[in-house]
Amino acid sequence: MAPPTFTSLNSPLLTREDFQQACISLLEPLRPFFSPGKTCVKLGNTATRYDEIGAQIEGYARPLWGLAALLAGGAEYEGTEDFVEGLRNGTNPDHPEYWGLARDSDQRMVEMCPIGYNLAIAPHKFWDPLTDKEKGNVAAWLGYINDKEMPNTNWLWFRVFANLGLLKNGAPHSKDRLEADLNHLDTFYRGDGWSNDGPEGYTQMDYYSGSYAIQYLQLLYAKLAKDIDPKRSELYKERARKYALDFVHYSDEQGRNITFGRSLTYRFAMSGFWAAIAFADCELPEPLTWGVVKGLLLRNLRWWTRQKEMLTAQGTLTIGYTYPNQFMSENYNSPGSPYWFMLSFAPLACPASHPFWMSQEEPYPTASLPATVALKHPRHIMVHKGGHTFLLSSGQMCHYPVRASESKYGKFAYSSAFGYSVPTGGYFLEAIGGDNALALSEDKGETWKVRRVATNARIEEHDGSPVLISGWTPWPDVSVETYLLPPVDDTPNWHIRVHLVRTKRDLSTAEGAWAMYGTRVADGRELESLEAQSAEGRHEKQNEALAASRAGAVGIVELSSSSKGGRDGKVLNADANGNLVDSRTVLPTLLAELKAGEQRSFVTGVFAVPASVENWQQSWRAGWETRPRRPSWLEEIAGHH
Repeated sequence: MAPPTFTSLNSPLLTREDFQQACISLLEPLRPFFSPGKTCVKLGNTATRYDEIGAQIEGYARPLWGLAALLAGGAEYEGTEDFVEGLRNGTNPDHPEYWGLARDSDQRMVEMCPIGYNLAIAPHKFWDPLTDKEKGNVAAWLGYINDKEMPNTNWLWFRVFANLGLLKNGAPHSKDRLEADLNHLDTFYRGDGWSNDGPEGYTQMDYYSGSYAIQYLQLLYAKLAKDIDPKRSELYKERARKYALDFVHYSDEQGRNITFGRSLTYRFAMSGFWAAIAFADCELPEPLTWGVVKGLLLRNLRWWTRQKEMLTAQGTLTIGYTYPNQFMSENYNSPGSPYWFMLSFAPLACPASHPFWMSQEEPYPTASLPATVALKHPRHIMVHKGGHTFLLSSGQMCHYPVRASESKYGKFAYSSAFGYSVPTGGYFLEAIGGDNALALSEDKGETWKVRRVATNARIEEHDGSPVLISGWTPWPDVSVETYLLPPVDDTPNWHIRVHLVRTKRDLSTAEGAWAMYGTRVADGRELESLEAQSAEGRHEKQNEALAASRAGAVGIVELSSSSKGGRDGKVLNADANGNLVDSRTVLPTLLAELKAGEQRSFVTGVFAVPASVENWQQSWRAGWETRPRRPSWLEEIAGHH
């Protein structure tokens, strides 16, 4: 009988043993997909910007994040020898499946990171059994990275770990390159625990700044190099203590993370920071006890086990988020890429006596955290009000071309409950991924622009509350200034957006709320009109649009009293498969036409109650009918426009 897959585990996922089984449930389905020499794992046929062998090396190397921790913690896995044989053959220049040497900015460099980590923490399985010649081959293959050009980003950490894995086993490595890379990576640091994914001037602080790479690898380094580099190791742990107090706001009580930025196909890796905290024995300030850290990680793991559609029939991970989805992918996502997921199994390397495992799991520390907090480095206002965890955002962008970059970084808001949407096409409004965006068209709706680059983004304080302000110039003769206001206590499920638009050309405009699951529970068919007693449906009229479904209730309202006319409310049937969380979504939207020479103020109220809110079906209507008040300072700005 086949072992259970990751999404069919008969386990509460509470203990170290449960965690081990979850890791094995992702390793075991890979075994039929190894190449004859065990050097590559081919899980699909979609392509990447790099070569096919590089893609299949990902399928081999990325599961090592989990396997290494499993073995380092004293467990056994019967498929280990496949990976050991793959390392022998892949680094052997005389073997038919030799991986080949890394070139400048080669994908092989990325996969050297989990291989180096593996050598550092599980040498009894992956280094000690090798012959001297085989060890020389491994050292030569990893060492070839040291004179190659690399992107000036988190990639430099991959070379650090290639050298660290060799250093920990007394093998030839470049001490000078290791030190130079660490010194350069430290220049990415911006303060308060936060690092850019790149040098000063970049505005990219996503999950790579934390869980996927920089914070995560700093903490692994702090543990593995504490004897040879104690000062830097302690520095990295101190940064993590500061960062943790901010990063906790990116999770919610249910175990979900806010969907923001690129590479979200790595899924569970979004929580990798908490895994690295345990690995590095890094105690955090209150309220982040070991029990809280344990809860943050394990609740997220449990949430992923409930996403039944993210696996293939064979039990392997797919490209996508909660379901297979190429639209949200990047050109560097191979079928093996999602196994970066495995880095969050790092606590398996910790003994059963570790405080992470000994502590009782604790709930999310809602009462001990501010409900609204402004984070100056990522330019985010973090919100946890009305049972909804989300952020307001302006000013981040990817500094190189990435598919759907405008959706991954340029939206006004991102949520843990309502995943963001990406474009599925470019020639109709329903396909642009227009949630939490102001879309503009100069050709009567044939093509649309949404914000990708926000200018002069800044956080100011008004009436004791943070406000995120930014500009946007979609065309030389069109400008938009946007103000984003978090919810207040009286209307906790509403946030406000103000857009001051100046245009010298005719424009069509469309502003979206949150995209949400958009079909009926009973039969899966399209949502119909929302009646007074209906549990689900859609509502459209002048200046407002609303939808309710099994996912919750979402709406959008024009709050302006301007005499220039209102906006038309419409619930769009978004193009299928554009949303990360739900494949069929609706999008409450406000529509308006602007004439050349017009100056217009849009004052928008955006409403959301996730279905995770207790008794939400009985309470959301009262929340929807209680509209947010426009602050007096805002009236002055909008009124003068």
